[in-house]
Parts: sequence; structure tokens; C-alpha cells
Amino acid sequence: MPDQPKAKKPKKIDAFSSSITTVYKRKIWNHFVAAIFDYKLVSPGDKICVCISGGKDSMCMAKCWQVYTTHMNKSVQAEFLVMNPGYNEANLELIKKNLETLQIPAKIVDTNIFEIANSQVQNPCYLCAKMRRGALYRLAMEMGCNKISLGHHFDDVIETTLMNMFNAGTFQTMLPKVHSDNYEGMELIRPMYYVRERDVESWRDFNKLKFLQCACRFTEAYADPMRARNAGKRLETKLLIRELERENPNYPLNIFAAANSVVMDKVLGWKDSKGRHSFLDWYDDFVMPNHEE
Repeated sequence: MPDQPKAKKPKKIDAFSSSITTVYKRKIWNHFVAAIFDYKLVSPGDKICVCISGGKDSMCMAKCWQVYTTHMNKSVQAEFLVMNPGYNEANLELIKKNLETLQIPAKIVDTNIFEIANSQVQNPCYLCAKMRRGALYRLAMEMGCNKISLGHHFDDVIETTLMNMFNAGTFQTMLPKVHSDNYEGMELIRPMYYVRERDVESWRDFNKLKFLQCACRFTEAYADPMRARNAGKRLETKLLIRELERENPNYPLNIFAAANSVVMDKVLGWKDSKGRHSFLDWYDDFVMPNHEE
């Protein structure tokens, strides 16, 4: 049987939730609600599987969902899930302790994903992410949910945008919601889409909470931030954005805005479900007579 924490579903708003709707109302709660509204992330009757990794972002997201479904929109249900991919004993105990402290009634399901992924010489991180996502969809369906909610925040979005540009040579971002290709009727949503990571960190510190930093077996050796720089491109990109932001605080916002303001007649090409397209496909049809640049 899955390990069940002792936490009980709160009947009234607790101190941790209260801090989100008071002290961090502008920086966390308003952004959480705005993303749900702007991107139409929920509909009446939705049953949402709130996926908790044990880190600050997913734990904060879980508290937001508790407030939202208990006090703001009772037509939506939230079920809380911790998919254990093979955390070491200390990390798993920390997750259980935090679930009890935060009064999050999460179901814990054990898997051996870390063991399988880390046995691969090439691309263990890609395999791990793919397996974890598949397991989350499967478990969510077993729980009767039609959506899974992940804790990706604003900084994850802009980091992904730059990573694709620098490492894949494409301009694509992390969308606020995505239909599952392999699980019919299932949808992934990201309600923390507008929330800055630093504000989640501030909420954590305000409440004197301690969460997992990175429980991945592959990167456990890189506890030192300088050594961790070589552990993955995402951290490398995060550090780059921090450097840019020190020069101009608007840079992160502009990266985010760029994904909302793509000027299609000013790009060389793009791809969609129908294939590749080039500006040359339409160029001659839009040349104005006697026009000189």
C-alpha cells in the first residue's frame, strides 16, 4: 500500500496558506490566480492531480491549490500526489515531514525511475524526465484526475526559452498548458507561470521552511553551486539570466514578452504540424510596388 502521511485536509486556512494570500498576495497569490484566468487552466468539474516533487515550487503550488479549491472555486477538486522516483531515505523523510507540517494530504507512490534512468550512460536526465512525466499521467488517471499540475514558474519559462535558442537552435517556450499526446483526455497545466522563483524562496524563508534542493541521484554530488554549474545547462542558463538581470532588471520580462510578441513576417522560418515554412513562401505576394527599403 502507498505510504500515507498523517496530514489532514485543513478546514480553515492555515498560517502557511494565509501568508500566501496576505504577505505574498501580490507576488504569489495574484499571479497564481491570474495564470489560471489568463490561460483558462481550469473548468468546472476538473479534478486536478497536484504533483509534488518535494521542492519549494511544488510545495508552494500545493498550498495555493488548497486555498483556491477550498475558498475560491469549489467546482474544482485537487488531489495531491508525490511520485517517489527513488529518493534516498533522508530526502523522503523530509518530504513526509513537510507534508505533515504544511497539512497537505498527499498520496505517496514509490517507483524505481532513478535506478533505471541512472543506469543509462547517455541522456539519463532526458530519460528520467520522460519516465517521470509518463508515471505522473498514469497515476493521475488512476486517481480519476483529468489534469496534472506542475510547479514550473516564470524563471523556468524564460530559462527554457533561452536554452532552446542557445542549445537547440529553435525559438520555443514552455507553454502554460499542454494536451497529452499519449494519455487521451489528460492535460498538463502550470499555474505558477507568472510567479518569480525569488518570491517562492522568500515565502519559504518567511515561514522558516526547508525543502529539497535537488534530490536527483545523478547530481547529488554537486551540492556546491560552483561545481553544480557543470551539472546541467539549466543551471548555467539560470546563472546567465541572473547576470543579465543585474545589468537590466527588465531583461527577464522582455524574454517572457518576446514569446508573446512573435512577429511572424519578420522571422526566417517556422515549423508546425504541417511541416517547415519559410518567409520565402509568402515573400513575393507581399512586396509593395515601387517599394524600396
